[in-house]
Amino acid sequence: MVKKRVIGIGETVLDILFKDNQPLKAVPGGSTLNSIVSLGRAGVACAMVTEVGCDLIGDITCRFMKENGVSLEYVCRYPNVKSNISLAFLDENNEAQYLFYKDHESASMNVKLPLMKEDDIVLFGSYFAINPAYRPVVGKLLHQAHKAGAWLYYDVNFRNNHIGDLPEVMPNIVENMDLADVVRGSVEDFYNIYQLNEGDEIYARVSPHCRILILTNGSEPVRVYTPTKCQTYPVKSIKTISTVGAGDNFNAGYIYATMQGQNEQAARIAVAQQWSQDVCRQIGNNISNELVTLIKKGNSNPMV
Repeated sequence: MVKKRVIGIGETVLDILFKDNQPLKAVPGGSTLNSIVSLGRAGVACAMVTEVGCDLIGDITCRFMKENGVSLEYVCRYPNVKSNISLAFLDENNEAQYLFYKDHESASMNVKLPLMKEDDIVLFGSYFAINPAYRPVVGKLLHQAHKAGAWLYYDVNFRNNHIGDLPEVMPNIVENMDLADVVRGSVEDFYNIYQLNEGDEIYARVSPHCRILILTNGSEPVRVYTPTKCQTYPVKSIKTISTVGAGDNFNAGYIYATMQGQNEQAARIAVAQQWSQDVCRQIGNNISNELVTLIKKGNSNPMV
């Protein structure tokens, strides 16, 4: 599979990280953006389909994307609209609890859209990918990408604060899985959707829609389900500084390994875990300068 470009579809926010009720760092984020920026830092051709406000936060976000190799061609900026803000409070285990502040009037996606091609990878997920306000645009893009033969990676990332919306958005979740080549989600995501936490039962619900499921569960082993087997990959124990962006960079590492021609799931998961754990060792949403240097030197193979 030769793929040349990754297109992310998702929201942008300014993440402000707190520890012991004190701010530590502010950095542009959003689930898909975190993945795309790390891929851009690794030298992958990337673009984001998103929107930001015409304010100082929007300026910071756009500059950050550009500095990290992410195209701004499909970024829509709205006059008189405030950019989104997320507050992430790290607990004693450095797990984050979030508060979101959004200007909902911005939900129109009046933006130039990419022409999807066979050699594209499309990364999408979180509530943005199922939000009824965005669905006409997002759904159209996903169907175009699927028809063109692009490779679609769906990160479910369904948080419990949206459980009340589930009856309305469930058809969009199902449609996303139908269109995806890979579905990735946590046990918590699928418990929020199906009230199930057993992997085999979860795959039984996903498999009629998508043949490949990557199931994560924090520090527990990663499971990759296909129609013929379930493969299990242990997670290395590390000391974490922050878990913000861990799952997003798992996605980015998996996609990067796929683009590098790694056809075995073990190799893809190894890179995914390497990128995820690199982010957990720092305060930030993206892979470190040290890992970027190793990648560009070709010395970052975690299987060695």
